[in-house]
Amino acid sequence: MDIWPLYLFHESAQTLNAAISLRAHCTLTPEPGGRIVIESADTGRTVEVEHWSELRGNHELKLLGRLLHFFRAEGLRVHTVCESPVGAGIAGSSALNVAVCGALAAWSDADIAPEDLLQIAMNIEAQAIDVPTGAQDYRPAYYGGISAVELGERGVRRVPLAVNPADLEAHVVLAYTGASRNSGINNWEVFKRHIEGDRDIFDRFEQIRDIAVAMRAALERGQWSEVGRQIAEEWENRKRLAPGVSTPEIDRMMAAARVAGAIGTKICGAGGGGCLVACADPSRTSAVREALGGHGARLLEYRVETQGLQVERTEPVAAGE
Repeated sequence: MDIWPLYLFHESAQTLNAAISLRAHCTLTPEPGGRIVIESADTGRTVEVEHWSELRGNHELKLLGRLLHFFRAEGLRVHTVCESPVGAGIAGSSALNVAVCGALAAWSDADIAPEDLLQIAMNIEAQAIDVPTGAQDYRPAYYGGISAVELGERGVRRVPLAVNPADLEAHVVLAYTGASRNSGINNWEVFKRHIEGDRDIFDRFEQIRDIAVAMRAALERGQWSEVGRQIAEEWENRKRLAPGVSTPEIDRMMAAARVAGAIGTKICGAGGGGCLVACADPSRTSAVREALGGHGARLLEYRVETQGLQVERTEPVAAGE
């Protein structure tokens, strides 16, 4: 829904999201001799080059390399850590992207407005993964909180929602299915079918848009049983967008969660693996967690983050101090 220009074909298009405490971290330190060293703690990969101009080419850390190329970084060691599982579908790569953009903008003393920084992050990620990227994932990482992202002719607009973070934490269970997924593949297939005029895809998008509108109203009224019902409706539509959005393993996990008391379950992101969320009455969340864990899911502890991007500068300590 949040990929340009798809949202332009669906009036009142919007998505809903919450920033959670599985953060991404980027540390920049000077590197002697003008070299650039990129260290990804999550993948165990390191890329070293003599000059930023070498980073636009094909190598193991394409996104990080392209960001450093854009900012013309020199004499820098970049160390990144992402707390979300790889391929989790909860915008971990987008959070990392925002962290690196924020750090590099501060390092280079670039005065970049927030929405301009997010546009840079989105465009460079599209270059790195070779398919269109959506607009919503960068905003929770930058701003924090619970919000709607409204998508239309005027562009992308983030609207904070008056939802108590403690209520969301009490009702929503987050679990990693154990299978990584590639959002670019599912999104690209859906994108092509939509642009080519597939009526079923168009109608599914209309339904998902209506669900987002209804869920937003339910969230703002604190009607969590309705939130759960809309989550279930969203999943019924989403899993019919493309083959592989759901899998037998995911179906079994979700069935177990529903038996344990979940009102609604859905896969995060494009599907095929990654994380799932289950919405349940707080009196049933322990049973839902136990059911998901018993079917091989890894439960993820989280809290809603009300603060987004944080950039800290530390001055080097002189010898003898």
